[in-house]
Amino acid sequence: MATTSCALGAGLSAAPALAQPVLNDTAREAAVAKLIEAARESPPTLRVLLRGMPKGGDLHNHLGGAIYAEDYLTWAAAKGFCVDGTGLSVEPPPCPAERAIATFAANNEFGMDRLIDAMSTRGFQRGVGQNDASGHTQFFRSFDRFGKMGGETAQMLSATRRIAAGDNVSYLELDHNTVTLVSVVRAAGDAPIAEAELSAVYAREAKQFAPLIPKARAELDADEAASAKAMACGTPAAEAACNVAVHYLFQALRALPPRQVYRSLVLGFMMAHADPRYVGVNIVMPEDAWLARRDYALHMAMIRFLAAKYPRVKLTLHAGEVTLGQVPPADLKDHIAQAVAVGARRIGHGTGIAFEDKAEDTMARMAQEGIAVEINLTSNAVILGVKGADHPLNLYRAHGVPVVLSTDDEGVLRSDMTNEYVRAVREQGLTYPELKQIARAGLQYSFVPGEALWADPVKLVPVLVCADFATPSCAKYLAGNEKARLQVNLEHQFATYEAERLARAKKVS
Repeated sequence: MATTSCALGAGLSAAPALAQPVLNDTAREAAVAKLIEAARESPPTLRVLLRGMPKGGDLHNHLGGAIYAEDYLTWAAAKGFCVDGTGLSVEPPPCPAERAIATFAANNEFGMDRLIDAMSTRGFQRGVGQNDASGHTQFFRSFDRFGKMGGETAQMLSATRRIAAGDNVSYLELDHNTVTLVSVVRAAGDAPIAEAELSAVYAREAKQFAPLIPKARAELDADEAASAKAMACGTPAAEAACNVAVHYLFQALRALPPRQVYRSLVLGFMMAHADPRYVGVNIVMPEDAWLARRDYALHMAMIRFLAAKYPRVKLTLHAGEVTLGQVPPADLKDHIAQAVAVGARRIGHGTGIAFEDKAEDTMARMAQEGIAVEINLTSNAVILGVKGADHPLNLYRAHGVPVVLSTDDEGVLRSDMTNEYVRAVREQGLTYPELKQIARAGLQYSFVPGEALWADPVKLVPVLVCADFATPSCAKYLAGNEKARLQVNLEHQFATYEAERLARAKKVS
């Protein structure tokens, strides 16, 4: 089926204008590193310095959780939604006039504050209500409270790309499921399913739901077109956000009865196989949920089976989003190892690695095979209480595991990518060259279609065809590979950023 994304072409996966790479200037890099180091103890100064830093890709960003409660409430008010009787969520009309969101917001400032706190972790992070709910509980129940508002995917795409552009993120890999496919998941029922049944159930499911795939693709076509139009993409008035490239990951839902989990996985693999905008499959929802814990090995078996059916579909799996005391010891011993074993090319969170039985073997395999870990510092601090020296970011780095920084659910968590970089400097001791390495990794280990620019992204050794960037063969290679084009652009962004930072520093000195 033809899609409109090329006509929008730009579509959401378009790369910035092609340009030749600028080789890393180590003297310039060292000078900027001194500026970052001097600002280490001043979060405001550090944020000013790091906001303009190019940050490559955000590979762990759930579209639904990327939106701030205020945006959701604005869209809901326009549709006539109301504040529910608890004052902690919203509901569709009709309702008493004083509870219409527009009226309620105008007349009840503190009520709106309470509502926004309820639909995010803002109150928890400010120390409000921490005796009533853990950060984990507050985070996950936020989704139920704003999830009643649907049909805003186009506005969500625009909002997320605008945040990314403001953070100098050039690529988003968004966890996002179309309504068309999500709508049939719960109908799978709650009957048990054994590993031996996976093949037969798949045969039925794939045949039954094949007609939904073109409809899901058309839904995404329409959402992308509406988003592009809202941002004037492809016109002289185009917003900077139009330059943020986007691909998607289908997120299977793990805290459901097993037949529903399997159906969501089947649909995810089918969609990723059919639509190049979907570059992989993920599995999400709380890893410590009762069903997610009970069925973890079964879920891995499901993924293993489907990965054999669809070998080109890439996997990034939430694994190890648990910590000591949160779950029984048995649920800490091997979740990351199991995810790696079924073929995950990236691990989402990976916070519990130090508690796994064969942690060093798993990290050695990740390092050897180039399996990156998606580090979400704010998310891990709020949801798990894991931060600072307790966080395994530097453990992974010490074992040679590729590390990327990501936002997870920046709207719910009231964070952004710049904040993740600030935390990496202040809490994890990272230097500017190390941040650059992480930004490069965000593109190198992305699932962006095409081959990479770097044969060795740490030593900055280009692929052989681009050993000489000025050759026609290199130009042809870059033109045919979206990933390489994004990486070229990142090097130019680094050069521009560093020159501007040093010029500003010289001016004020």
